[in-house]
Amino acid sequence: MTAAPAAGAEAVRHPGVEVVEYTDPLCPWAWGSEPVFRRLRAGLAGRVRWRRVYCLLFDHDDDPAPDPAAETAWYARYVEEVGAHTGAPGPARLSRVAASSWPSSLVAKAAERQGTEVADRVLRRLRESVFVLGEPADTAPLALSAVRGVPGLDRERLAADAASAEVLDAVRADHAEARRPVREALSVPGGSPHPGAAKETADGGHRYALPTLLIRTPAAFRVVPGWRPYEQYAAAVHELSPESPTDSVPRTPEEALARYRSLTGPEGHLLADGPWPPAQAVRVETGNGPLWLHPDEAAVHPALGAGPPSAP
Repeated sequence: MTAAPAAGAEAVRHPGVEVVEYTDPLCPWAWGSEPVFRRLRAGLAGRVRWRRVYCLLFDHDDDPAPDPAAETAWYARYVEEVGAHTGAPGPARLSRVAASSWPSSLVAKAAERQGTEVADRVLRRLRESVFVLGEPADTAPLALSAVRGVPGLDRERLAADAASAEVLDAVRADHAEARRPVREALSVPGGSPHPGAAKETADGGHRYALPTLLIRTPAAFRVVPGWRPYEQYAAAVHELSPESPTDSVPRTPEEALARYRSLTGPEGHLLADGPWPPAQAVRVETGNGPLWLHPDEAAVHPALGAGPPSAP
């Protein structure tokens, strides 16, 4: 975690604290960070601006694998290794390595036009396409199918927005922003199985490692990269502003499940206080422990057969 005057800070239009989350819907480390990020977002709700930047982990210019089956087997082992650190669910069987992050990122960005709660739930379903179903949402039809049944979502509007020039430009801007990391992200402290130093790109540049949080005010910033405990993020916010996260827990397991609809084991223990799981939770088996769904979510979730995986 580092501090420095924020380059271009005078251009920040929103006073106070901004939290920039560099992420990708299909990244296993970002998926494993969801328990901490959910708690942090809840504790900062309405008191900071939280903005997601989609980094396009699987980009258009990536070289195709000479042996897709071998690449899938290697990547499945990598996801298992990440899950061993984070405790996050993983696919019992991964069908393939994602061909592209663009479709899911376009859908996630388009969902932001329908409000924060809808956007959060859409992104969650896109993550679950890989790490629960084993079928990455790497085409437009798959990404739109993965979010069927999200409460409050207008799917026709989502499809139109995701195909629009405006959303494409927004994701292109995210792609470019992610490849302009602050200098302090190039070399970061260890102490984590994923310390999160910026990654070198094919053109000799760098992009933020995923996930990375950039917490900034008009006068300064902090970088918290990689997979980190909640306390490091909360401390970074506190160092810059009195807008420290409130203690958003404990809430009962039943309340947490109703609020989030989908919870992993690590999330249940970080976001709730009480016997886990709640009696009404619907258990979905994965390759690394269960996912717990609210009954209303279970009724529409693709993991339980709510709609064909390839439907548009």
